[in-house]
Amino acid sequence: MPVRSPIAAAAEKTSLTPGQYLAMCMPLVLAALSTPLLGAVDTAVVGRLPEPVYIGGVAVASMTFNTLYWVLGFLRMSTSGFSAQAFGSRDQSEMVMTLARPVVLAILFGLLFIVFQTAIKEASLQLIQPSAAVGQQATLYFDIRIWGAPFVLVNYAILGWMIGSSNVRMALFLQVFMNLLNVCLSVLFVLGLGLGVQGVAGASLIAEIMTLCLGLIVVYRRLPTSIGQLDWRQLMDRTPIARMAILNRDLLIRTLCILAMYLLFTAYGARMGETNLAANAILLQIHLLMACAFDGMGNANSALVGRAIGERNSRLYNDTIKSSAIFSSGISVSFGTLFFLYGDNILFLFTGLPEVILEASRYKPWLSLFPVIACIGLSLNGVFSGATRAGPLRDSLIIALILYVAANWILIPIWGNHGLWASFTLFYLFRSLYLRLSLPGLKKMIVAGSESPAHAAGSARCAAR
Repeated sequence: MPVRSPIAAAAEKTSLTPGQYLAMCMPLVLAALSTPLLGAVDTAVVGRLPEPVYIGGVAVASMTFNTLYWVLGFLRMSTSGFSAQAFGSRDQSEMVMTLARPVVLAILFGLLFIVFQTAIKEASLQLIQPSAAVGQQATLYFDIRIWGAPFVLVNYAILGWMIGSSNVRMALFLQVFMNLLNVCLSVLFVLGLGLGVQGVAGASLIAEIMTLCLGLIVVYRRLPTSIGQLDWRQLMDRTPIARMAILNRDLLIRTLCILAMYLLFTAYGARMGETNLAANAILLQIHLLMACAFDGMGNANSALVGRAIGERNSRLYNDTIKSSAIFSSGISVSFGTLFFLYGDNILFLFTGLPEVILEASRYKPWLSLFPVIACIGLSLNGVFSGATRAGPLRDSLIIALILYVAANWILIPIWGNHGLWASFTLFYLFRSLYLRLSLPGLKKMIVAGSESPAHAAGSARCAAR
């Protein structure tokens, strides 16, 4: 009796119960929730320092790194979708390729960020235009964390590959390891050794490097073939590279729209004063915690939908969409209610400055509304990326960004920072509506039994043999 590989055996499930979805989803939700702790811990630690300029400096520099890394977020998203489809079609050779190709890209882009670090830093400060004191702190933070760029981007590719191959527990372990290490080092360097924002940046850099080392060990043990046995001609095959380039192009445009929105948000807030900037920075950290919970659900959706396409399994797709709708609704209402009732207590965890807490508390209703209106778009993001159909993701964000800019132009002169948060809410509302309306088209493709490119490529190689 032939022995089947773990990949082939794991890909046999043809349906999904709510309990199975929850078992798949919760480790990824926890992993995603741990991600913004890098920024949240940084904000909370420097929030204990005596002046709001420290929070503002970390906020400005963190926004810069969010920009750099989110621009290349497709390294995780596309890797997850492609590896999930190869996983579903039982194509072990393509599983290796779906990791090798994005790792090469990650290293190249990370090195480019280091080479052009001065230009990146100056462009960021020119765009956001913080005060001189805030800019000085942001520079101290940036000059240390920029050296982690290659490590962060390769971590993205490894994380996407693990999610796509349904190795969710290890994905959770790596994320929790990185953030716990960052927490411990941040407290030691800042509150223990008094290193200020440089200590916060150094803690993040060390955590990123150590996580990559651990991730490489895990990948080496799980790869179905060794690096020395790689088919380099397959690695450079133009067909999968072209597919990856098209998907990554659309995901890049999508990401740039999101980042443009956040950069505009930070820039408008910075022009309203240091206290307002610090308050918005804390609220954005809380918003990221909420958003990353749905992002974790989206990661589960990406792996499951990609597998459904690899298997040509419409039942698995339908079960995924149904379970996602149930759990995302429950989580969104819980988050909104929790922050509305206990928002002031949550704000106190980030800073002890009374003026910042008071300012942030004024905008509590907007953040309470966020999870309810954003949950659909954030969870469906994984559905479309798992199907490697990024066109609707791209289009939804282009139109949402145009509406956001228009809303800011109208509402900020009238309502000030409330107008800024109202525009932020409209951005996420339109994104959710557009993706929900685009869902039937994706369902028709899968229900009709369309063969995925990954499955077709695997079938062709088997026939050739």
